[in-house]
Amino acid sequence: MEQNTTTYMDLKQLEQLVWRQTQETFAQVMKHLLGEMDQQIAEERDKKRYRLVDKRSFQLTSLFGELTIERNYYRDRDKQEYVYLLDRQLAFENAGHLSPMVEEAAMELAIQGPSYRKAARALETFLGYSVLSHEAIRQHLLETEPIAKPQEPILHQVLFVEVDGLFVKHQEKGVRGKEERVAKIHQGWEKNGKRIRLKHRRHFIHRGKKPFWEALEDFLAETYAYDPTVHKLVINGDGAAWITACRDYFRDRAFFCIDRFHVIRDIRRLFHEHPRYKNIRKALRAWDGTAVMTELNSAVGTLESEAQEERLDALIQQLEKYPEALGDYREWLNTFGINTDGMRTMGSAEATMSQLAKRMKHGRSWVEKGKQAMMNGLIAHMDHMSLQTLFGRMDGWNDSQEDVKPPKHYVEKVTHTVGHWTQKNLPCLHGKSGIPVHHALKALQGF
Repeated sequence: MEQNTTTYMDLKQLEQLVWRQTQETFAQVMKHLLGEMDQQIAEERDKKRYRLVDKRSFQLTSLFGELTIERNYYRDRDKQEYVYLLDRQLAFENAGHLSPMVEEAAMELAIQGPSYRKAARALETFLGYSVLSHEAIRQHLLETEPIAKPQEPILHQVLFVEVDGLFVKHQEKGVRGKEERVAKIHQGWEKNGKRIRLKHRRHFIHRGKKPFWEALEDFLAETYAYDPTVHKLVINGDGAAWITACRDYFRDRAFFCIDRFHVIRDIRRLFHEHPRYKNIRKALRAWDGTAVMTELNSAVGTLESEAQEERLDALIQQLEKYPEALGDYREWLNTFGINTDGMRTMGSAEATMSQLAKRMKHGRSWVEKGKQAMMNGLIAHMDHMSLQTLFGRMDGWNDSQEDVKPPKHYVEKVTHTVGHWTQKNLPCLHGKSGIPVHHALKALQGF
């Protein structure tokens, strides 16, 4: 190695060089394919209707860098308007300068990442050039709207509703933060390998002036084939007044379960070292609300401090308001002849709040429009919904969507064009056949 005077790049330098060269090559591929498509459209257009005016250029921000695209500009004699037929065929009319893939990447990084700034930096790091500022990404997200899914049928005459609140701070001076009231609706549980997942999960954020439960029932009617005279609701939440108001609103159409996570947490804090702790836990596991209340009342006066006694008294007063809430909702469903096989303990609202809090809290504060846009994006992500964006439609996270295969002849055309421009941009591929790099590349053929 002492006699070897060749200067080598390190792996990072080599990777960067190959990536930049790949971007340049595929930028040429994109320009060539778009040019050919535009020419073919020009030849096959209705010449009586579309009069060619001239060629005009525009800048496209793509995964391969900034592309200058030349395309034909037409006068539509029928509609008395000017159009780019290439843009129309590409479903890209009035779509601005961002390619769909760049737009999707920016939105997904902004919604799932920790901040707009880090989304902008991540894009620049990966693509190798400054794509969008953090403020441009924020403004872009403000213009997004979830695209409604088709109405879903209800499978087993029952919907499960998990409800909780998330306090979000406001940026405006003199404006207090607000609790965002959120519901997760699903149709039961199913196995996904070794894990359990919720079936047909959707989320609802309370907006507008209607009371929460009235607005939620409107959402159920729009989202599911929900009939209040037929379908039952099982509602799980903590003891907040706006949550327990469901008992008065739905009456015998719904069963309210007090969230066991909060009950078990409060009992553990009060009774962890107490002799009655074992009996209370046993009553909870048996869904015996009467026994739980008996044990709690029997423990009055036996705790170590006055503060603990006050917390116990508050817990007893809360649970006495809805004694049935500690019972088993499956027994209630059985009285209506509903099969409860496979139904499990509720309590997934905390996981939903954790997902939302990860992006909405941790020292962040929001203006109202920005908060609503971000929560819409988070809900769209969790529900695998498409987003209507400023320039088009975002389907990147919709993993339930079937892949649409492009026409075979166009796949072949793209493959041929990629091969041509790759060879043209790599001199070693059309140099002498006897040199070592030629043998090395030939040996890799087939990988």
